[in-house]
Amino acid sequence: MSLAPSFAATLVTEDDVRIDAAHTPSRGPDDLGIVLAHGFTGSLRERPTRRIAHVLSGFGGVISFDFRGHGRSGGESTVGDLEILDLDAAVRHARAIGYSRVAAVGFSMGAAVAVRHAGWHGRDGGPDGRGPRRGGPDAVVAVSAPARWYYRGTRPMRQVHWAIEQPLGRWAARVGKRTRIRKGVWDPVPSAPHEAAAHIAPTPLLVVHGDADGFFPLDHAHQIYEAAREPKELWIEPGYGHAESAATPGLIRRIGEWAVVNT
Repeated sequence: MSLAPSFAATLVTEDDVRIDAAHTPSRGPDDLGIVLAHGFTGSLRERPTRRIAHVLSGFGGVISFDFRGHGRSGGESTVGDLEILDLDAAVRHARAIGYSRVAAVGFSMGAAVAVRHAGWHGRDGGPDGRGPRRGGPDAVVAVSAPARWYYRGTRPMRQVHWAIEQPLGRWAARVGKRTRIRKGVWDPVPSAPHEAAAHIAPTPLLVVHGDADGFFPLDHAHQIYEAAREPKELWIEPGYGHAESAATPGLIRRIGEWAVVNT
């Protein structure tokens, strides 16, 4: 498959972190922008993300970006906390370059960030008490999202916590995945995705999860979905594993079709 061309951009967050981004022009509707948020240790330059951007560009222009501490972006990863500012910069950029409708599509950590960001833009400003904001997404898709923090119930998640919490783990993430992780603990602990989900309405929410996800079992998807108010949908995908690497073109096309209809 020949991947669609993309054009580099540099975004600046509200807290002055420079974010590496790319714009893949639409091969379909020219008024829909799709902001693509990768998972932990991912990057817009990795082939799974580029492949997803290509498929989604059949439904709208795609803004992909590297979260802080990842790839060529500045700063350090806070693993889902301040990353809402990175996503906010990407959504604002999509509107600034002319997209009148914007959907946020996140995978794994990016899905948690997308849910928290949409809750922040809800009518009541979400559980963190930041107050409501303008300019949020018109629809949100959360793929393979964790519902709650500190989950260690699977071996892959125990490995993720080792990478985050241990000096050797942070070194390995920096050297092996170009991911720079901030040391220390959250203070305060940010709202969990399931808490933020209750504040997203009336923005449409789609929760997508695989029954073969090795990181987060299905109860995470159900917890987010049950906490959210209408309009919302839940897709449980048979045989689907985790996040970008397991996503098939067929699933991504269905997500693109959903975004066209629900923005």
